[in-house]
Amino acid sequence: MRKVNTATVVSTDTHYLHRIHVGHFDLDADEGRALGGQGQAPAPFDYYLASLSACTAITLRMYAERKGWNLGEFRAELALSFDDDGKPHVHRTLHSNQPLSNEQWNRLLEIVANTPVTKAMRDGAVITSEHGA
Repeated sequence: MRKVNTATVVSTDTHYLHRIHVGHFDLDADEGRALGGQGQAPAPFDYYLASLSACTAITLRMYAERKGWNLGEFRAELALSFDDDGKPHVHRTLHSNQPLSNEQWNRLLEIVANTPVTKAMRDGAVITSEHGA
């Protein structure tokens, strides 16, 4: 198995606020006030949507460039909801300020259904845990 990414999270003195180090980037995470946090940073599900939206935009941009299609300013709007059983549902709406044909849009919708992060979220991941020293 090849390791692709790593992340480390460390607590702070501010209730749910945590510092995350991923790659060579530093991020913060918190929960909103409704869940007892301070709302000082994105919540975990905010990052969930952010990772999917970033993968959506980057994958479609790569595909469009290979095809010679001009996406212009591309925007993806994502909405997360949970059904009565607690299962998450994500809906994406894609936008471009350039005129694209129905065939191009249909192909982009096919591609977006299989981005790497989409597949990982849809198909699941094997997650294991252990305690450290």
